[in-house]
Amino acid sequence: MNLGLSGKRVLITGSSKGIGLACARAFAAEGCDVTLVGRDPATLATATNTIRAEAQVRVTSIAADLSQVSERERLHAAMPEVDVLVNNAGAIPGGRLQDIPIARWQAAWDLKVMGYIHLCQLYLPGMEARRAGVMLNIIGMAGQAPRMGYICGGVGNAALIAFTQALGGATQAMGVRVLGINPSATRTERMETQARATARLKFGDEERWAETLSNLPFGRPIDAREIADLSVFLASPRAGYINGTVVDVDGGGKFRG
Repeated sequence: MNLGLSGKRVLITGSSKGIGLACARAFAAEGCDVTLVGRDPATLATATNTIRAEAQVRVTSIAADLSQVSERERLHAAMPEVDVLVNNAGAIPGGRLQDIPIARWQAAWDLKVMGYIHLCQLYLPGMEARRAGVMLNIIGMAGQAPRMGYICGGVGNAALIAFTQALGGATQAMGVRVLGINPSATRTERMETQARATARLKFGDEERWAETLSNLPFGRPIDAREIADLSVFLASPRAGYINGTVVDVDGGGKFRG
């Protein structure tokens, strides 16, 4: 299926590994020019070289700490016009309210919650001026069912779900679509980190982290490529009437007893 994305400029944050890297590879495979953004220059360089070896498209990278307002503004100045913005950067810790110092809570929200909001704010005027563009927010299923053991992430994700819905409802008048994806447990380094935090709270032993993932739908976590494939479709003209929507990808887990 030709998704009509060839030649589009795609900016993906948090794209040196995990879901972000999978998204970058998938967009590049569709003929998009991609810009990767991450904190660590070495990891970012490895990811960039991987995609350059796979696809004959323009691949660039920008190292930036997107928890900082000035860094988000620097990113926008360096890459002011994109056709698709994929917000994916985030590292929200697991734990209960009493487990997370307020400084850590704020730092996590500065990166993911305020980072997503600010980048949408920065890129929206250009997209509206061109009357075209897509903003895709990779959020998370915890926003649909916040729990005390992941309260910082669940509440932050819930805010981003509401933000995505509200913004999409308004921007369609100017030809811009705003969408989101809520992945549940996805096979990445971060999945193990979160599972260890859950095991520490549940069992008092983080080495039992695999037990927290033993009852997943279909008997497995999501593959990052599955989120990437959905991202590419949602950003494409084939999904042109999907807007203001946040797609839950949890294998039906939220409907289980």
